[in-house]
Amino acid sequence: MSSRFIDRVIVQVKAGDGGDGCVAFRREKYVPRGGPAGGDGGDGGSVILKVDPGMNTLYDFRFRPYLRAKNGRNGQGDMKAGKKGDDLIVKVPPGTTVRDADTGELLADLVEVGAEAVVARGGRGGRGNARFATPSDRAPRKYEEGSPGEERRIELELRSIADVGLVGFPNAGKSTLLRAISNAVPEVAPYPFTTLTPHLGVVEKGLEKIVVADIPGLIEGASEGRGLGHEFLRHIERTSVLLYVVDAAGIGSDPVSDFLTVRREVMAYSETMKEKKNLLAINKIDLVEPKERLAEIEDSLRSVAKMPVYLISALTGDGIGELIDGLIQAVKG
Repeated sequence: MSSRFIDRVIVQVKAGDGGDGCVAFRREKYVPRGGPAGGDGGDGGSVILKVDPGMNTLYDFRFRPYLRAKNGRNGQGDMKAGKKGDDLIVKVPPGTTVRDADTGELLADLVEVGAEAVVARGGRGGRGNARFATPSDRAPRKYEEGSPGEERRIELELRSIADVGLVGFPNAGKSTLLRAISNAVPEVAPYPFTTLTPHLGVVEKGLEKIVVADIPGLIEGASEGRGLGHEFLRHIERTSVLLYVVDAAGIGSDPVSDFLTVRREVMAYSETMKEKKNLLAINKIDLVEPKERLAEIEDSLRSVAKMPVYLISALTGDGIGELIDGLIQAVKG
């Protein structure tokens, strides 16, 4: 993956400790036996994650492995409460899931812009001696220490937010297709694994707008983690539509076998994949020779895919308009 695209990190978070309560007494002139006047300690600050739409990677956390909020201040005399510790607001990209790194418990799924989650709660400030005065003890020296703030290890995992996920073998033409249908500009080159990070593109037609994600090329065994399979497949978990992209002109490849292998890996990854709508794009039709072979490929794929099939050339633009209509209909329908 790109050196700057990081989609999983573990960080230590520590909320601020609460301040101690104060033991103090009134010492005004003409009041020789003043009552207790110790103030409460301030609460510790919390560690709060907040979605920032300007972020698309967890890269910055490589340099921030430990996040700590401020402690609360101790209470003071004259019934003055200690200042609350400042919360630590940490920005994360949309689509960040948060788990307890030790138990695996899901703490938050941060999708919407501005969404927040408290991942470590600040400790409570202790009570000062003024709180412990009673008719039988009017000058208590009792006070409370502040409680410690929560501390835990959390795992942040980024899952791209898109309506459509493009899936297929390396070099099936997904990056070229994304450029052809959207405003995205992923790297395109004639060799496998050009795409090593997910790319998002916005497809617009009239008043309709959908987001499409180009997922790095899958290989056989991806659902078991081979070839970073799990790292890639998680980015299509949020999509509602999967568009399989098959290379119709690949030398030495079988489009039907390619499709079946990719679909098997996707479906084996998680149960949620089986709930998504599916479409199939037979790409690079401009390179298929002889032309009769294209009809054979189309018939074979239609018979096994059981889903809408589109014949396209991402390079020349053939069939792209019809495919866009089909994607919008699948997302909005």
